[in-house]
Amino acid sequence: MGAGEQGAAHTEGRWQVTMRTLSFVLNGGDVLLMKRGAHKRIFPNRYNGVGGHVERGEDVLTSARREITEETGLHVHHLRLCAVYNIDAGEQTGIALFVFVAESDVRDVTANEEGTLHWVAPERIAALDVVDDVRDVLPRVLAMRVGDPTLYYHVGYDAADRMVLRLAAL
Repeated sequence: MGAGEQGAAHTEGRWQVTMRTLSFVLNGGDVLLMKRGAHKRIFPNRYNGVGGHVERGEDVLTSARREITEETGLHVHHLRLCAVYNIDAGEQTGIALFVFVAESDVRDVTANEEGTLHWVAPERIAALDVVDDVRDVLPRVLAMRVGDPTLYYHVGYDAADRMVLRLAAL
């Protein structure tokens, strides 16, 4: 099958997505979170995992590993996909988000311009200003074991522009 047979050029009236990865790195029972910089357009001053856009020519696993290394300096192991989101923010282009969990043997991280990195005990996360969906997805992915089924989320927004998170039934 040639590239032209994929139908990628036929986008009239179709919803399209931007692909992103989000990763939560574990060490000694703590999870690495980034407090995003005040200057960031997306989620300024809020805590989230690490990640970013999937680059052209990358698969999502390679993207997750690259983003972790770029944003933390860590080389992780046991990187596994735990959740997939489709995010509809009311635009022609939505977001496909692939959520990973990984492990690190070390805690020494490299500073970056995206924000500040913090190792946080899971029980302390409730006191942080985290991105809205983190309170739901993080406990679920931290409880997952190898072989558990992937979680599937749909994210939309209500009339008051509040996030509406829906977990698909398996």
